[in-house]
Amino acid sequence: MTDALLLTFIFLVAGVISVPIASRLGLGSVLGYLLAGIIISPLLTLLQVDIVSIQHFAELGVVLMLFIVGLELNPKKLWELKSKLLGLGGGQVALTALLITSIGMFLDHEWRTSLAIGLVLALSSTAIVIQTLTEKGLMKSDGGQSSFAVLLAQDIVVIPILAFIPLLATPELIASLSDAAAASQGDSHSVSLVDGLEAWQTALVTIGAIGIVVLGGSFLATPIFRFISVAQLRELFTATALMFVIGTTLLMSLVGLSPALGTFLAGVVLANSPYRHELESDIAPFKGLLLGLFFMTVGAGINFSLLFSDFASILGLTMGLIFLKATTLLILGRLFHIRGSNKWLFALGLAQAGEFGFVLLSFTVSNAVISQEVADVLLLVVALSMLLTPILFIIYDRIIAPRYASDQTAGTHDEEMPDDNKIIIAGSGRMGSTIDNLLRLAGYHSTVIDFSVKRLRALEKFGVKNYFGDATRPDLLHAAGIDEASLLIIAIDDPEQITKLVKYVRESHPDVHIIARAFDNNHVYDLWASGCRDIIRENFDSSLRMGRSAFEALGIAHHKAEQMIDVFSQHDKVSMVEVADAHQIGVPSHENKVFIDRLKKYLEEKNPQLKKAMEDIQKQAD
Repeated sequence: MTDALLLTFIFLVAGVISVPIASRLGLGSVLGYLLAGIIISPLLTLLQVDIVSIQHFAELGVVLMLFIVGLELNPKKLWELKSKLLGLGGGQVALTALLITSIGMFLDHEWRTSLAIGLVLALSSTAIVIQTLTEKGLMKSDGGQSSFAVLLAQDIVVIPILAFIPLLATPELIASLSDAAAASQGDSHSVSLVDGLEAWQTALVTIGAIGIVVLGGSFLATPIFRFISVAQLRELFTATALMFVIGTTLLMSLVGLSPALGTFLAGVVLANSPYRHELESDIAPFKGLLLGLFFMTVGAGINFSLLFSDFASILGLTMGLIFLKATTLLILGRLFHIRGSNKWLFALGLAQAGEFGFVLLSFTVSNAVISQEVADVLLLVVALSMLLTPILFIIYDRIIAPRYASDQTAGTHDEEMPDDNKIIIAGSGRMGSTIDNLLRLAGYHSTVIDFSVKRLRALEKFGVKNYFGDATRPDLLHAAGIDEASLLIIAIDDPEQITKLVKYVRESHPDVHIIARAFDNNHVYDLWASGCRDIIRENFDSSLRMGRSAFEALGIAHHKAEQMIDVFSQHDKVSMVEVADAHQIGVPSHENKVFIDRLKKYLEEKNPQLKKAMEDIQKQAD
């Protein structure tokens, strides 16, 4: 227990110190985590810590990240990416593998070994690239979307690569395969549902596992989450979300598929679920911590003795790999019409080797395809290329992007903020659902968030699309797209929660326009003091309409009644603004002497003017 606590404390301290410093220096969180791992590497070696085992556990962060990425997509959008998946993604893997194979054969490596090296190094780091693109707000750019398509294609192609690598085994390495390698192979495949099966049986089991993920996500996930949400215990919902993701990961591992691909598929299936934003916000903290741990293990896993003994050649191989992949990506980017800075973002962002390289290199050694000595050098190349990736993004930010600033400005409005992310409605009750219907009929698409399971189910029957969750939670607002929103409409039923939400959004997202529901005059003043300037009293308009009906019932013509109501409404709004600065949050108006005196003085001056204006309207000839 003590050893586990000590190890946890070491990793936490390293991350807490290194990441803020790296972020303040403009290096990004990924490089901060990698440097933290390098710094604590001697201490971990002294404590005889098994870095590889920790790295296997931390790879769950990559799995969770791809699940969240899948939640942001839907099958329709995935279909729209098919040309980039096949063309860009497939072309990148094939062309890069072919070039590296040719270089390997030129350096007198056996063709099967060269091909295996090419397939391993053709893959890029999903974890680093998506994390960095998300942090920098570049995910929705043309370069970001193209990068995502290539990464997704690479994750898919891992499956046939794993199936193909054993066919590349060389007789020399089979004969000299060590007992340690055989034991490693046995440990990594100790439990499997496809061991000993024929090829057609394995295919059936694999298809069945994918079917379970798709059908389970489509028909079982929503009823399960609905059942859990009745308890209104956030930790129970979080546990259920993790259970779903880890269960999918386990199932994919048991049938020999990529866990990352399986959870991505599960995320895509749940992309249209009303619980999507709640799932994303609950899983995001675990994803962030595990990804940070994964990056630190990459830094700590660097074999410095081998690196320093042959530093020049290893650095040369790493730089050569980055140059080769960047050049290949630039050519593909030009062929697929990726222009301006997006082309360089695409090329530099994917120029490294990926985390799947660690898995595939171990797999190639255990299957007698690559020798352990060559694999050790390639492990350093993979780790060093990942370590240099944040520097490539810095080169893009500091040198390349400013040159294309005018081009980016011209395309910003179309690329960065899709229409369905502009409007968030908090609360789908009487007010929220009406506002949502009004906006949708006018062609606007909004994200509606509500915490009531009963209301959610009722609205589903009428075809209203909304999402489960507490809109006052910052993490859920972030998952719902508050960073990209231009308008937040707050229509929830709790005055204190409305005020709390207004304060948070005004402080953290000052550019978002807020329209807030107010319950009474006192609540209006609270919202005004919190920074909201577009406040709608829930009963005010209906009271005015009833007042207009009362005038008409007393014999006043309709148009005169309308004028009288307009005069009163304007007077009321001005009076509230005039005395708003005397309001104290938490102090009722009738207990605030300064407020009472200010309001009395204002009404004594203005009420006679209002009364005269009303009388003048009545005296006017029809």
